[in-house]
Amino acid sequence: MTGQPTLLRSPLLSRMAGIEHGFFTRRGGVSRGVYESLNVGLGSRDEPARVLENRRRAAAVFGLEAADLATCFQIHSADVVVAHGPWANGRPRADGVVTGRPGLLCGALAADCAPVLLADGDAGVVASVHAGWRGALDGVIAAAVKAMAALGASPARTAAAIGPCIGPRSYEVGAEFLERFAARDPASGRFFTAGAAPGKHQFDLPAFVLSRLAAAGVEAAEWIGRDTCGEDDDFFSNRRAVRQGEPDYGRLLSVVVLRG
Repeated sequence: MTGQPTLLRSPLLSRMAGIEHGFFTRRGGVSRGVYESLNVGLGSRDEPARVLENRRRAAAVFGLEAADLATCFQIHSADVVVAHGPWANGRPRADGVVTGRPGLLCGALAADCAPVLLADGDAGVVASVHAGWRGALDGVIAAAVKAMAALGASPARTAAAIGPCIGPRSYEVGAEFLERFAARDPASGRFFTAGAAPGKHQFDLPAFVLSRLAAAGVEAAEWIGRDTCGEDDDFFSNRRAVRQGEPDYGRLLSVVVLRG
């Protein structure tokens, strides 16, 4: 997987003036083995120098430096931080980054979880969110929208895009998983369909995240429709790595940035 980093874009966010974004694939980096090739995960067991070079390459696509890339030490929480500039004291433990500062790349890492990019171009506020099932259920989307509003954004003006994540055909879960969701909201059964085996279900993570966006007042939202688990040439996947007995997996990067 040689060449330059490859990005996917959301038609919805691409229409917004003053906003740039991208969902990177796994192509165009320097990592090897199970991390081939654009692994940006500082928490992976990849060679640190290769990860740092991959992050530099990703930032360079937007004409920026690696220091301008703000990503968190992700913990599958509903915690969101506001970035006023590059991190001065290391990565904060959180799952969302919000900023009103031009030239700062808000980034989310994922390898099956849903990366969500949000933008209110009129207010000049953007956010990136790492939304796994736990964070989405616990309210990370609402927390990000609230943090954006504190900087002047309006949910009604905000557009959001869900990047490559595990798709409903790939996401088999047990009955206890469905029960956890139903305990919070009995109507959440609409995000599950019967699985191939008794007691198994297929969970639609992107549809659930879209519903959380709508509940937070963001109705202009879309999933770009790419399944990380089912498309191994383009994406890293935690679930696929486990199925194949691999020792670790790479992380994908999704970013959004304001242009001053």
